[in-house]
Amino acid sequence: MLFRSLLGGQAITATVLFSDIRGFTTLTENLGAAATVTLLNEYFTLMVDIIQANGGMLDKFIGDAIMAGFGVPVAHEDDEDRAVRTAISMIATLRDWNAKRTSEGKLPVNIGVGLNTDALIAGNIGSMKRMDFTMIGDGVNLASRLESACKQYGARILVSENTFRKLRGTYRSRLVDNVIVIGKTQPVAVHEILDYHNEETFPNLPEFLQSFRLGMDQYRGRRFKEAASTFADTLKLHADDKVSKMYIERCAHFVESPPPEDWDGSWTLSEK
Repeated sequence: MLFRSLLGGQAITATVLFSDIRGFTTLTENLGAAATVTLLNEYFTLMVDIIQANGGMLDKFIGDAIMAGFGVPVAHEDDEDRAVRTAISMIATLRDWNAKRTSEGKLPVNIGVGLNTDALIAGNIGSMKRMDFTMIGDGVNLASRLESACKQYGARILVSENTFRKLRGTYRSRLVDNVIVIGKTQPVAVHEILDYHNEETFPNLPEFLQSFRLGMDQYRGRRFKEAASTFADTLKLHADDKVSKMYIERCAHFVESPPPEDWDGSWTLSEK
């Protein structure tokens, strides 16, 4: 364990967690001002308790979003796993909270979580009248963009390759894409963590993952017709999987317009 003194600010490597509520505008329209504040206070209390229980540091609230860091100001050997366990617990806790909310006739709350481990700058930033401890840099931006990408992939937890390759634990996961985010030229592999599921919420998950990985191998091997057929079989195991539907569309596109010879399987992520 290493405590980092960051009062003056310094460059460090840490894992950033960024989460946001899906469809928050619709929620606020239905709730009104007072009920919205009550909801956010209850939600933030649950989520921050989980972050702190796993050794994370709450950085800030940004509207209905939460930004947290793992490895700052205290670094652990397993900060990446702590961040992933936090995300899993956040989704599982939210599921229980939503069950209570719906039983009371209230709308459920759904979130996306993005995780990225990278070099960033941490320290007190602001003016002489007000300063806040925070983290800034491309590593923070990527975590935020992965959270936003949860909508595109129909995912709850997306993790960059930077985080995934440092994990010590074993998690039920899949490689969902190799993306180039806006403002970057090099692709980043993106993984989805599915450990918050149980047999009730996702039956046949092991078989589903095996089928999906076969489809990805075929897709990346430019065998697009075979891949489309495999992804169709994957949908038979989980009909709502947005990623499999996405790859069937991509395969159809590449059958008609094959990618260049130097194609590396990457896709440009068009949304921030």
